[in-house]
Amino acid sequence: MAAEQEEELGPGLCPCPGAAGDERSTAGGCRGSALPAPRRGLTESARRRLREFDVGDKFSRLPLPRAAVLLPLMVRGGRLHLLLTVRSVQLRRSPGEVCFPGGKSEATDKDDIDTALREAKEEVGLQPERVEVICRLMPGIDKMNNLVTPVVGFIEDTFQATPNPDEVSEVFVVPLEYFVKPLKYKTFSYRMSSGYLTRIHCFIYDDQEHKRSFKIWGLTAHFAVFLALVISGERPTFEVDYDLDNLISSSENNFINLYASVYERKKSNL
Repeated sequence: MAAEQEEELGPGLCPCPGAAGDERSTAGGCRGSALPAPRRGLTESARRRLREFDVGDKFSRLPLPRAAVLLPLMVRGGRLHLLLTVRSVQLRRSPGEVCFPGGKSEATDKDDIDTALREAKEEVGLQPERVEVICRLMPGIDKMNNLVTPVVGFIEDTFQATPNPDEVSEVFVVPLEYFVKPLKYKTFSYRMSSGYLTRIHCFIYDDQEHKRSFKIWGLTAHFAVFLALVISGERPTFEVDYDLDNLISSSENNFINLYASVYERKKSNL
C-alpha cells in the first residue's frame, strides 16, 4: 500500500554494512565496486554521509502507528537520482499525488526496513535483494499521526519498474540536486492538527522523459530535501527549518518538538 503522506501534509545478502549495523545490503550494491572510479566515488561519498545520519531504531518505541517509505537512489549520467511514484487515481487517499514507495507496518514486518522493502516490491516490483539499504533517516509524522520512517537505499540504474496499477500509475526519477537547487519552487506554512507550525516545500519538476510536470510536496518533499542536504552538504537556494551547520542535532530537535506537540494533543484528547 502506498504511504499516504501527501494528503497528510498537503537472495543473497552481501557482507556490505547495512543500516544500523544490520547487514541488509545486497549483491546489487556490492557490484558498485566494479563501477568506473568517478561513479564509485559518488556513491561512496553518499554512503559515508548517509551513515553519519543513520537513526537506526532510535525512535522505534514511540507510541505511534508505524509506516515507512523507501527512498531509492540510483546513478544516471554521473548524478544521483531519486525514484518516485504517482499514486493511482483509484485510491481513496491522495489520488494522483507523488510519493515514495511505502506504507503502513504490518505484523510480519521485522522493522521499518522490512516495511519499506515489502511495499516497494508490492508497488513497483522492486525485489528486496536488489536494494542496498544504507540507513534510516529522521522520521516524520503525518496528518494521521503515523510515524513515517524514510529508508534510504541504492538500486541499479537499469531497474525497470512494473507498477501495480491498483496503487501506482507512474514511476519517474528526479536528480537529487533538484531538491536543493530547484527551477520551480514555492513554500508555505502549515499548521498541523497538533498545533505544530511547519514549512511545506513544493517543487514542480518538468520531466522530459514523460513530457509532463510533477508536483512534489508535503512529507515526500520534506524527506527529499533532507536527503539532498545530507548527501550534498550544500546550502539550498531556499530557506529550510534547519541549522545547516548542525544538521544532525537541529533535525533531531525539530522532530522532538513535532512529536511533543502530537503527544500533548493525544494526552489532551484522552
